[in-house]
Amino acid sequence: MTSDDFLRELEVEVEADLTLAESSSPEQDVVLPVEEWRYDPTDVQREEAGLQNLLGAVQAMEESE
Repeated sequence: MTSDDFLRELEVEVEADLTLAESSSPEQDVVLPVEEWRYDPTDVQREEAGLQNLLGAVQAMEESE
């Protein structure tokens, strides 16, 4: 596997994870009591930001090759 193949596969996986994170609806959980939250909405935002950063880094590496 070449580095181009690796970066492309990584980009596809990160995009899929980002789509999943963006499709979650943490704002709906906020109206529930804290004990009923499936996850902390702040954690979802952090995960999305991290995935966006990772995606940007992968794309920058692809462009530099």
